[in-house]
Amino acid sequence: MNEDNNKTIRFSKTTDQKLEKLSQKFGRNKLLLFNQMVDYFYKTSKDPSDISDELLKKMLAKSHDTYTSFIKAQEKILLIPMRQDVSRMISNQEQIVKYFNEQVLKANKELLQSQQGIVRHFTETAQLMKSLKEGQEDKSSLKMQFMYILNNYIKARDSFSFTTSAKEKEELILETRKLVAKL
Repeated sequence: MNEDNNKTIRFSKTTDQKLEKLSQKFGRNKLLLFNQMVDYFYKTSKDPSDISDELLKKMLAKSHDTYTSFIKAQEKILLIPMRQDVSRMISNQEQIVKYFNEQVLKANKELLQSQQGIVRHFTETAQLMKSLKEGQEDKSSLKMQFMYILNNYIKARDSFSFTTSAKEKEELILETRKLVAKL
């Protein structure tokens, strides 16, 4: 007999049937399955009579409490300060945007006023140029009319002879003066 297999355990036929079913289910012989069950309970320190596994529940609850306290500590150390920093950063960004918008609006108003002033200046300049052009055209027209009157006067005077009466000469002068006055 093998030295490892020197002990005998007695159990009921019902227990033997259950052990047989388990060994078939797991594909192991009864001795190997029994040894593994003993090792399992030894390593886990579980009580086989504790079917609801209260020890496991307590360990899970303890682990849960540990994780919860870890998360709360991280929240205090990291998350809350980070959220406060982000809030401050957002507030600062809002102030920067507000200041920027105010400055841009102010600059846009000043630019618009300058452009309106330039438009007014160009309008006035255009009106002055138009007036000067009209005056220039009027002056040119007057010169041409005056030259026409002068040329007619010269022709008429040159056509006079020594026999032309003083009355005719006087009429020519009066007629020429009337034409010049109408200009």
